[in-house]
Amino acid sequence: MRYLDGIGTDKPMSRIGLGTWQFGSREWGYGTDYSSTAADSIVARAAELGITVFDTAEAYGFGRSERILGAALAAHDLGDRAFVATKIFPAFPVAAVVRQRGRASAARLGVSKIDLYQVHQPNPVVRDGTTMAGMRDLQDGGVVDEVGVSNYTLARWKDAEFELDRRVLSNQVQFSLAHVAPLDEMVPYAASLGRVVIAYSPLAQGFLSARYDATSHPSGAVRAMNPLFLPESLERSKGLLGTLREVAGAHQSTPAQVALAWLIHHPNVVVIPGASSVAQVEANAAAADIALSDDEVTELTTQARGFRPLGGLSAARGLAQGRMRR
Repeated sequence: MRYLDGIGTDKPMSRIGLGTWQFGSREWGYGTDYSSTAADSIVARAAELGITVFDTAEAYGFGRSERILGAALAAHDLGDRAFVATKIFPAFPVAAVVRQRGRASAARLGVSKIDLYQVHQPNPVVRDGTTMAGMRDLQDGGVVDEVGVSNYTLARWKDAEFELDRRVLSNQVQFSLAHVAPLDEMVPYAASLGRVVIAYSPLAQGFLSARYDATSHPSGAVRAMNPLFLPESLERSKGLLGTLREVAGAHQSTPAQVALAWLIHHPNVVVIPGASSVAQVEANAAAADIALSDDEVTELTTQARGFRPLGGLSAARGLAQGRMRR
């Protein structure tokens, strides 16, 4: 496993983490047995492989993800090694609410201190000044170690740090070969100041596994609403997915592993793919051992920047038609 250098966190942050949205959530279609049995095995194996970053949120399964993750960490005595990150659902993130919700998340997780507490979404009405006042209180009270944000623009990330008057360690954003916007400003900013970009949906909900085409669609309600899986988007992705397959063949790996390796090739980037099985978390962790050449990174980046999935009204119509067919 590879870890971030020069960040100065109390616990090391693995470059490949584990996202736990699916723990306790029905959207992914994994079933109740997954939460009660598979999740525990996945967490234990992830830790054995050197994964330290475990990301969750109070919104995932209405707190069930936090409880399931916390129980697994406790069962395997991983509290001292796990870098636990969770998020507050920002319905009304004023200081008092932030303090209350942070303590509630820590209780569900069964930890004395949350390693990274993040604002899940920017609130369009509540200013970051009051949100960050609550975060600062949680830090001062020993409930939270590091503060982060999620889905923030770079400008608002900087504003949040100004309001906190301390570093806001990370910004968790959608980032993958299918969504490369963070490359332009956010990744260089993080690298220059010792901050972290946490890439969620690093495999674009399985799109970058290169297993799907116009005649083969993934299951589950979440992916059914993703325009990447529309036939026209899949047709447009031939260059990108073809390059992924070619590079994967050269490294005797899978396209998904190469997609993760491309992300962590960039400085100060952590990826948090989910896993539906122990085998999948093993495959994700193995991506840390892939050393892409500069030419391979350049070609993948070129293909990614040129990829234009179906969007706007055309995508909305395609998704509506798909729902009617189902």
